[in-house]
Amino acid sequence: MLVDALLRGDSSDVLASRAAALGWVDSPPVAVVVGRSPGGDITAVLHALYRAARRARLEVIGGLHGDRLVAVVGGATDPVATASSLSSGFGDGPIVVGPAVPALEQATESARAALAGFRAAPAWPGAPTPVAADDLLPERALAGDLDARRKLRNDVYGALFRAGGGLLETLDAFFAAGGVLESAARELYVHPNTVRYRLRRVAEVCALSPMDGRDAFALRMALGIGRLDPSS
Repeated sequence: MLVDALLRGDSSDVLASRAAALGWVDSPPVAVVVGRSPGGDITAVLHALYRAARRARLEVIGGLHGDRLVAVVGGATDPVATASSLSSGFGDGPIVVGPAVPALEQATESARAALAGFRAAPAWPGAPTPVAADDLLPERALAGDLDARRKLRNDVYGALFRAGGGLLETLDAFFAAGGVLESAARELYVHPNTVRYRLRRVAEVCALSPMDGRDAFALRMALGIGRLDPSS
């Protein structure tokens, strides 16, 4: 019921009362972790999760949603490391952790991101386990997650557009040239060092490097989404 309330975005009073009834002790920051249930008796599954949480000195409320095990975790200063410490309580398959938020009342964002990431994770077979939901933004966008599309549009495409300096044009040329820097420079009529500098600026502006295959995929997705819906 608490996880349902988080996903619906219920009021902070409703969340606080449900959490208090379950013995939740406020321990910021809070993150939501989603993975597959190991199967078997529900009580045994949750007890295994709670044992892992006690060993890691974390505050946890767990629930099962179909074959998914959902954990609301307090004290998640490093969300991915936190999820790693709980991984023994999950079954096989991806484990996705939402972003950390200051308190349980704001955990709706984390829960939605984690669940969206879990649904999209099969599209990235080589993803680490656990994986941050924000590292699955391209797959989430492909799966129709509007929050992921908004982040790619605003935080990546929008940031590059606002930065100016020919960054978007340089990315277009670099990708069109198959990642060959010298070919991109010829297309742009600039020195290769100018292209190198602009690609470094891209990484500085949006924390995604065009030279990294995974980051390049996210950048290409962001360019497409940004140009399809630039004003949203």
